[in-house]
Amino acid sequence: MPLRPDDSSVERFGRSLAALVPAAMSDDVRLGLAVSGGPDSMALLLLASAVLPGRVEAATVVHGFRPEAAGEARDVASLCARLGVPHAMLTLDWVPPAANRQAQARTARYAELGRWASGRALTMVATGHHLDDQAETLFMRLHRGAGVGGLAGIRPDLTATFPDSPPLRLVRPLLGWRKEELSAVAANLGVACIDDPANGDPAHDRTQARAFLDASPEWPDRARLAASAAHLREADQALDWAATRLLGERRIREGDGWRLVVADLPAELRRRTMLKAVAEATGAVPRGDRLEKALLLLDDERVATLGGTVIRPDGGVWHLSLEPPRRKPPG
Repeated sequence: MPLRPDDSSVERFGRSLAALVPAAMSDDVRLGLAVSGGPDSMALLLLASAVLPGRVEAATVVHGFRPEAAGEARDVASLCARLGVPHAMLTLDWVPPAANRQAQARTARYAELGRWASGRALTMVATGHHLDDQAETLFMRLHRGAGVGGLAGIRPDLTATFPDSPPLRLVRPLLGWRKEELSAVAANLGVACIDDPANGDPAHDRTQARAFLDASPEWPDRARLAASAAHLREADQALDWAATRLLGERRIREGDGWRLVVADLPAELRRRTMLKAVAEATGAVPRGDRLEKALLLLDDERVATLGGTVIRPDGGVWHLSLEPPRRKPPG
């Protein structure tokens, strides 16, 4: 049996990719694929290789969590060989953490993919995130009390940066597809896929969100949750655009620092404008908890330090200056 999905699926994927990244369809763009061996990423491999023959490469990251992972990566490599797709097995050189494993693994995985993509001159890397992932992400972040940026969910197109790794442009052309549709793409071609046991570990927030949604298949509707994430992403982009304009209009050079007029700004725009000011001054992007602590101090007319920047409130004006370097201890 030829390893090509049915024409309707191939055409649908081509439309999804072209709508997300029009440049991806040009002959000089080469697409990387993150393929774990699960049904979502295997469907991505099958669809992308059919739409962009000769212009895709795949990589499988081995985290070292499970002894079976290297063999599963070799199975992906075998499928890639049948499809004529170059494949790389990327083994992380690290000690797997005992706590917060999923978040740290994600960071390490994307950093390694960034190095691989840069070395192979790949324009961007696609992942197999789909509509059900998006719905679960929104549900998880609602539970955590996330703001607009977090509730925007999985970004369809973003550039991620990590220490000691080239920037990585990530695209998610399958966010409009349901999980069962992607599973069918692989199953219809007789392609075996893995099921990572971590997907059923109740210690993970995503597993709990998935279990809740699986137990209530009709409400809340996953497609509507994903649509809400898309609307919130548009709102997040609008707020970010407004904050960029406000920073340009209201930040004034003042000696070695700046003054920022925030008197009449809504809380969310104060937050975003300050974050942009700090990031431009120091290159640091402060954590959310530190940002909230700084905002509480400023609202109380007290000096705050954030990301290497000292902020002194004066009514509706914030005076920003770089934090002086710390003195080295003698000797």
